[in-house]
This record gives sequence, structure tokens and C-alpha cells, in this order.
Amino acid sequence: MLLVTGITGHTGRYFLHELIKNNYRGTIRCIVRENSDTSQLDNSGLNIEKVIGDIRDEAFLDRCMKGVDTIVHIVNIRHTLRIIKAAINNKVSRAICVHTTGIYSKFKIASEEYKVIEAELQTILAESEIKVTILRPTMIYGDLCDLNMSKFIKMIDRFRIFPVIDHGQGLIQPVNARDLGKAYYDVLMLPVERTKSEYNLSGEKPITMLRAFKLISENLGKKNTFISFPLVIGVFLARFLKMGSLGRVDYVEKVQRMSEDRCFSHEEAKKDFGYNPEPFELGIAREVREYLNR
Repeated sequence: MLLVTGITGHTGRYFLHELIKNNYRGTIRCIVRENSDTSQLDNSGLNIEKVIGDIRDEAFLDRCMKGVDTIVHIVNIRHTLRIIKAAINNKVSRAICVHTTGIYSKFKIASEEYKVIEAELQTILAESEIKVTILRPTMIYGDLCDLNMSKFIKMIDRFRIFPVIDHGQGLIQPVNARDLGKAYYDVLMLPVERTKSEYNLSGEKPITMLRAFKLISENLGKKNTFISFPLVIGVFLARFLKMGSLGRVDYVEKVQRMSEDRCFSHEEAKKDFGYNPEPFELGIAREVREYLNR
């Protein structure tokens, strides 16, 4: 039996599309929240068993693991340790966990928590036989529900003059949620003995932040002016905004990372399961059309 977390989320929905498209035959147990929209699960035609509960509840997780041999954990890296401990207790043989390339950041605020989680994970795995593969997406985009490009689209549409950090020369490699859904499925189908312990899942190629913003502007039909600010001023303004909003608006990490190159090779994924993400130009044009149609 396959257990999936986060299947109603952004990339999880595209993983579900791949299961449907490929007519997945096995039983799929999906952990969902009480208020989750499960209509796509209900109409999938697959052998799906929904279990409603809180993934933070260890007793609930233990019940979910009964009869499971493989896990695809999508929902959040912060739940990985709890998931893996429950899996080991129930002799689950394999887990595919979606983490983040944020762990590579030079900024402690962006990476420290992830490093602590993965260090503890390695300690746990050293005493277990479960096979774990970590998937590391870069900046995820693709629909207006994403937490990255959708925000930039709205801001660039709203403000004719738009600030960038250090001339917008920081490199990014956004990955479309559609490509991630397919990658999750391809790793699931890859024989466990041929699967590596981790894969980066980045976009087709690196582009600068400024180029990404200009592509958004062009697809919106706007004529924005992009003005550069030094990183130190951007961080100061972000911290000021955070304090002024009593912590409700926190862009400090996002501003810091706009000066940091976030591009990572996906060569191992390409070699092992044919990973071939679409160009950013195509994906962002689709997302801007969705925004304009809204």
C-alpha cells in the first residue's frame, strides 16, 4: 500500500494527476485534513482510501502506517521526522520525502532548521533498514496558489516602479509544480535499488531575478521600471516592515535570498529518471494568463 501526505496541496495535486494518467493500480491511502477539498481524489477512479486527521498526532500516524510499504511525503519537511519514526515502527520499507534546496542557503535563517531536521534524520536512518529518498525542489511556481511567483506577479502588476536587490543579478531556477508532480511519480516507479538517497529538482536553467521580473512584466503587458537597492537597505526595510506589522509581514528571508544564487544541477535526476523540466518562459506565461483571467 502507498501512503501519501499532501496530495491535495499544490504539487501533490500534480502527483495525483500522474497517478491518474498512468492508471496506478495499487491502493493509495491519503492523509487529508477535515477541511481539505478532496473532490479530485473522489473523482480520480483510483483505489483511494482517505484518512482524516492531524499529521502531528503520533497515535493517528501510527494507525495510518498499518499495511503500508511505501510513503510519498509531500506536505512539509517539518513533519518528516515524525513520519519516518512511525514508518520505522511499522516496518515500512521505503519513503520518498519532499524537502527543499533551502538547506543549501548561506543564510542561517533560511537553512538552519532544515539542517537540524536532516541531521537528526540521518541519525535515525543509521539504525534502520528503511530506504529514504529526499527530493529537493527549488523555488516552486506554476499556479496562483504558489507562494513565490504569484506574489511577484501581483506586485509587478500593481507597482510601475519595482525595487530589485543588487541589480537583480541573483540567479534563481524556478521549478513548475507540474514537473514536480511528474518527478514524484517517476521516483516512485524507479526500482528502489536504482534510486539515490537525494535528488535536486530544479527548473530548466538558471535565470536572473531581473530577467524573471521582466518576463512577468512583458506577459502582463506592463512597462515597469526596476530600481536597484543594496542588500543592506533591502534587509533594513524588510525588518522595519516586520516590526511595524508585529511580525505579520515577514519578508526578511526573501529579501536576503534575492541576493543569493539559488541554482542547482538536476543532472542526477535527468540521468536516473529522465527529469526534463519545462522552460520558465512557458510556465510563467501560463501563470500570468491565469492571473489575468482571474
